[in-house]
Amino acid sequence: MENTLSSFWQRNRMIFKGLLIGFLILLLLIPTFMIQDLVHERQGRQAEAIMEVSSKWAGQQVINGPVIAIPYWQLVTDSKGIVSRNRQQAYFLPDELNIDSKVLPEKRYRGIYQVMVYTSDVTLRGAFGAFNFASLKIPAENILWNEAVVYFSVNDVRGLREEVKFTRNRETLELMPGKFSDEQFTESLSSGLPLSDSLHGQGFVFDVNLKLKGSQSLLFVPLGKKTTVSMQSSWPDPSFTGNYLPDNRNIKDSGFTANWNVLSLNRAYPQQWTARTYDLNASAFGVNLEVPVDTYQKSLRSVKYAILCIVLTFTAFFLIELIYKRSLHPLQYVLVGFALCIFYTLLLSISEYLGFNTAYVMAAVATVLLIAWYVSAVLKSGRMALFISLLLAAMYGFIYILIQSQDYALLMGSIGLFITLGLVMYFSRKVKWT
Repeated sequence: MENTLSSFWQRNRMIFKGLLIGFLILLLLIPTFMIQDLVHERQGRQAEAIMEVSSKWAGQQVINGPVIAIPYWQLVTDSKGIVSRNRQQAYFLPDELNIDSKVLPEKRYRGIYQVMVYTSDVTLRGAFGAFNFASLKIPAENILWNEAVVYFSVNDVRGLREEVKFTRNRETLELMPGKFSDEQFTESLSSGLPLSDSLHGQGFVFDVNLKLKGSQSLLFVPLGKKTTVSMQSSWPDPSFTGNYLPDNRNIKDSGFTANWNVLSLNRAYPQQWTARTYDLNASAFGVNLEVPVDTYQKSLRSVKYAILCIVLTFTAFFLIELIYKRSLHPLQYVLVGFALCIFYTLLLSISEYLGFNTAYVMAAVATVLLIAWYVSAVLKSGRMALFISLLLAAMYGFIYILIQSQDYALLMGSIGLFITLGLVMYFSRKVKWT
C-alpha cells in the first residue's frame, strides 16, 4: 500500500505542485486587493487636501450674470369675482454678453499634495435691449419699473478681492450680497435698478469688472442672446469642461488662450420668462486648472495587472522545474510573489514624490534585481537569473505600454496574452507529465 501511494505521488508530483502553485496565486490576490485599497485611500487624502486648501482660499467659481428682474402685479380673480393682486417677477437676460478673462494660476501645497488655485481679472460687457413685456402678456400699467433689481452671482463670494460694481451707461451701482433675493436668485449679489421710461424703452449698455480668486475651475454661464468669452492664462495644461468646448484654442508650454461663442439657441432657457425658475448654472462652461496628476489612476490600473505578473512569473518557474529538473520550495514561490506585490507599494509611494513614470522605472528595476538575485542564489545559475530578469523586464515594459496607451490597451493586451500563451505552449510541448 505504501509503495503504491509513493508511486502514485511520484507519477503525479508535478500535477500536485501545479495545483499548489495555483492555490498560492489565489492567496497572493489578497495583498493585491489591499494595495488597491491603499491607492483609493491615498486618492481620498489628496481630495481632502484639495478641499482644505479650497476652503481657505476659495472654491470653484461660476460667474452668472447679470440678470434684471422687474416686478409686476398679476391680477387674479377668484370664484366669487373678487380681484386680487399677486406680486411676480419677470426676468430678462442681456442681448449681448462679452467676457474677457485673464487667469493667473498658483500652486499651493498641503503636505505632499499639490493644489491648483488662481486669481483672475474678469471683465463683462454687454447690452440689454428694450424689455418686451407685451410678449409676456403683461399690461404696462402693472409693471413696477422703479423696483427693478439687477442680480449677479459668483459661486464663492470669499474669492472676491474688491467690491463689485455694475455700470449702466455711465451710472455705477454697487452690488451687495443678500440685499435682494427671490426663488431664482437666493444667494446673489444684487442692487436696485430703477428704470426710467427712456431706459426701459431703449435698453442700455453695461459693464462689470471682477477680481476673483478661486480653485480648480473657472466657469461662465452664457446668459447673452449671443455670448462670447475669451480667456488667457499662463497655465499650460488646461482641461476644457462644461456644456461647450471652445471654438478656438491655442495651448503652449507658456500658457493657453481660448475663445467661445454661444447662442441662446444652444441653451435650455429663454431670454425672458416669468413664474418659474431655471437652473442657469447647468449651462456653464469654462476650464479646469488642475494639476495633471494621474498618478493614482495609473497606479490603480497597474495593480489590476498584478495577477498577470504573478501568473506569468510562477509559470516561468514551474516550467524551469519541469524542463531543467530544478526544484523550488512553495515558500520560495511565496517570497517571489511578495516581491512582485511590493513593486506596487514602491510604485505608489515613489510616484507621490517623483511622478508615475520615474517611479515605475525605479520600482521595476528594484524588483527585477531583487528577484534575479534570489533566483541566482536559489538555483545557483546565472543563466536562469538572466532569463528571469529578461522575462520580468519584458513583462513590466509591456504593462507600462498598456497603461500609457488607454485607447489600444484591450487590443494590445489581447495580442500580448495570445503571444504569451503561445510561448508557454511551445516550451511545454515536450513535457512528460507522467
